[in-house]
Amino acid sequence: MESIIIKGGKTLKGTINISGSKNASLPLLASSILAGKLQLNNVPYLADITSMLDLLSSLGLKYKYIDKKNKNSIFLDSTDKVSSIAEYNLVRKMRASFLVLGPLLTRTGFAKVSLPGGCAIGLRPVDLHVYAMKTLGAEIELNDGYVIAKSKKGGLIGNKIKFPDISVGATENAIMAAVLARGETIIKNSAREPEVQDLCNCLVAMGAKIDGIGTSVITIQGVTDLKQVTHDIIPDRIEVCTFIIAAVITQSHLSIHKINTNHIKYFLKIIEEMGVNFKIEKNKIEVFKSGILKPVSLKTSAYPGFPTDIQAQIVTLACLSIGNSEIQENIFENRFMHIPELNRLGANISIEGNKALIKGKSSFVGAEVMATDLRASASLILAGLAAKGITKVNRVYHLDRGYEKIDQKLLACGAEIYRTKNERP
Repeated sequence: MESIIIKGGKTLKGTINISGSKNASLPLLASSILAGKLQLNNVPYLADITSMLDLLSSLGLKYKYIDKKNKNSIFLDSTDKVSSIAEYNLVRKMRASFLVLGPLLTRTGFAKVSLPGGCAIGLRPVDLHVYAMKTLGAEIELNDGYVIAKSKKGGLIGNKIKFPDISVGATENAIMAAVLARGETIIKNSAREPEVQDLCNCLVAMGAKIDGIGTSVITIQGVTDLKQVTHDIIPDRIEVCTFIIAAVITQSHLSIHKINTNHIKYFLKIIEEMGVNFKIEKNKIEVFKSGILKPVSLKTSAYPGFPTDIQAQIVTLACLSIGNSEIQENIFENRFMHIPELNRLGANISIEGNKALIKGKSSFVGAEVMATDLRASASLILAGLAAKGITKVNRVYHLDRGYEKIDQKLLACGAEIYRTKNERP
């Protein structure tokens, strides 16, 4: 198992190019079940992407990298008969695997999908996914850890879906199921995230009829088939925010390219209020050495609010502010597992319910820590960059699920960071 070693206190300088969005890529890969043929560009080369490709292969889809050396463009072919059974040993690796439910059901009339795995950051039930499929006319049963869905003769039928809570994954599954359903589907209280919009835009290019993209009400007129397209995936907004914080936390000057600032408006508002010095230009942001950081008070929420996927990173930054910060986690009930590890590095953070109370003016000191999930691992990398001495982050396989070559990108900008393999006892 690999670890990352960081010698902190290094000033960073240079340019970082942002990879394609992981959270946009996964539903788009699942949508290839509907498309027949689909080419996706700007796909990040990550463990989660490989897991989804393995799952699609098991269902009978074929794929190939356009350039075998640069694995960021993928051609997918689902024209042959596809299997409707998504096995446990593949789905358990990540929650996003459950996104094949809607495409399989609407294409074949049947889907048997294992309940998913992924980061241990909360319960994250699939009840909203199931509710959406039932509303579209599917018969659903749960048996031996599998969701088994069958459509009635003639396929799924459009209907009004009103989610009681906002769910990105359930919204995406509902959209993919509805595009080939008969009649009109109206999805209310839908997720508005850029990744959902990217999925919709790709499906529209394929021939789907979708209105209300980027709003809380999406209307879909079902079509009989979709055509082949080539689609460029949006940049990863979580990666953008993580590298901005890396620049701030190390008091560095970094130029971050290939971004969409419209996707991170709320985050930019927050860090501006904290006193971060930056300049926005077309498709890039330049972060300069900042002065004294102010504390922050915020709540995570669905887009366009503050993303839960940046909560761990902003907690890390708040540790270096002057004053006390309060960060409330409203999306996942178990997403403060990074806090004990940050405290090992010198932070002063307490937890009250779903709130992290941060006493600022901390200084990080290197230590050995353990990553507990994807975004937690990023927060520990950030703390290690700012720490005095050596930080060792264990279990970095979490990191490789969502950040493409993060250590190499930091190394190229002057960080003293490298990987090492731990010997088994």
